[in-house]
Amino acid sequence: MVLALSVVIVLILGAGYLMKKRQNRYGLINIVSYQSMGPRKGVAAVKIGREILIVGITPNDMRLLKTFREEELDIADKEHIPRFMNILESINREKR
Repeated sequence: MVLALSVVIVLILGAGYLMKKRQNRYGLINIVSYQSMGPRKGVAAVKIGREILIVGITPNDMRLLKTFREEELDIADKEHIPRFMNILESINREKR
C-alpha cells in the first residue's frame, strides 16, 4: 500500500513538473523585470508577444505606464539593463 501511494505521489509531482515546463515554453506572457517601490507597490516590465509593457502595480490598481516594441528595447542584452533602468526612472519622474 505504501509503495502504491508513493508511486501515485511521484506521478502527480512528475505531471505537475511537466505541465509547468510546457506552460513556460509556450506561454504568451513573461515577466522580464520587477522593481519594488515599497510594500506591495512596484513597476514591472512584462513581455507579451512582441511588445514590452511597463506596468505600475499598487495593491488596488495596475496601470500601463509605457509600451515598447521588442526592437526598441533589447532586454536580453545585459548592457541595456542600465538603459532600461534610466527609462523606468524617467517614467517615474514624468508621473510626479
